[in-house]
Amino acid sequence: MQYRDFGRTGIKVSALGFGAMRLPILQGDQVDEDRAVSMIRHAIDEGVNYIDTAYPYHQGESERIVGNALRDGYREKTYLATKCPVWKLEKPEDFDEVLDEQLKKLQTDHIDFYLLHALSRDRFEDKIKKFDLVKRMEKAREDGKIKYLGFSFHDSYDVFQDILDYYDGWDFCQIQYNYVDLEHQAGLKGLKAAADKGLAVVVMEPLLGGKLADPADHVKTVFPEEKSTVEYALDFLWDQQEVSLLLSGMSDEKQLRENLEYADRSHIGMVIEEEKQIYKKAKEIFDSMALVGCTGCRYCLPCPFGLEIPEIFSYYNMTAAHKEDEAKAGYEAMGVKAEGCKACHHCEKECPQMIKISEVMPEVAKVFAKL
Repeated sequence: MQYRDFGRTGIKVSALGFGAMRLPILQGDQVDEDRAVSMIRHAIDEGVNYIDTAYPYHQGESERIVGNALRDGYREKTYLATKCPVWKLEKPEDFDEVLDEQLKKLQTDHIDFYLLHALSRDRFEDKIKKFDLVKRMEKAREDGKIKYLGFSFHDSYDVFQDILDYYDGWDFCQIQYNYVDLEHQAGLKGLKAAADKGLAVVVMEPLLGGKLADPADHVKTVFPEEKSTVEYALDFLWDQQEVSLLLSGMSDEKQLRENLEYADRSHIGMVIEEEKQIYKKAKEIFDSMALVGCTGCRYCLPCPFGLEIPEIFSYYNMTAAHKEDEAKAGYEAMGVKAEGCKACHHCEKECPQMIKISEVMPEVAKVFAKL
């Protein structure tokens, strides 16, 4: 395993972090806990020293499962990161109650890296500022419950800069970034701005919810066959010194094994000029085909009316990749289709990508009606 500087903290973290948002599933949304625990421990045995979870992941089960995985001496071998669900807080005191609940679920007396989760303009103004949550975080640090203060982010660059400038004590941040999302949300500009201030930068969605792991043939053919499309996507990030580590939500042993191999040979400056041009070309093609920027995070679920929103968008995006037959077959097999959307806007309040889901669903229905 290769290790990298984590901002100005003096800590060295593994190039690969284990993201516990897409753990292996048995059926429905039930996590295969035995496999999840085994995978997390195997990652740590192979040198991964950063485990990332959050309050809402897997319907609140992720933190509990991570806590079980870190028993038997594994907690002492790794840095633990989790996030405060700021949208749940109705008063300042709720911060402390949620943190204590998380410590109990994680079976630990402290969290190494604590983030204010999925910040947007509204959450920044209505929760962070209104409840003075930074002071709450500082008090929790004084009490030994957390060590390093950070935030994860989903909004436009100008909001990111405002949050960055709001507090001089940020130790790190977490942003969505990959070779497609160069100008989306914080983007490359945000990555450099945070690093310039001494913050460690954790990258999430390095594979854009899996879209860069198995891209459409139009994108795939751009890359030489020497490496897999996954390795190309991860190398793009590891090449950049501002990236402290990248998180991968690994849902099976094969993904974990391959990612560990890729991380082992990662280093800053690993991408040659010819490959940089390939990434630009792949982005151009991808951007021309992406109808909806859904990453499949599932924050929008459950829908009150039974729509499997990420799955619907996945089939919709297939239609732009010239996979109409496959898309139609999958879509037709769904119990509730796009026309079942009642425009209640419940999902839109939760979507980190800020997709206007109620506006897109009628378009989805029209496209499939014509296929």
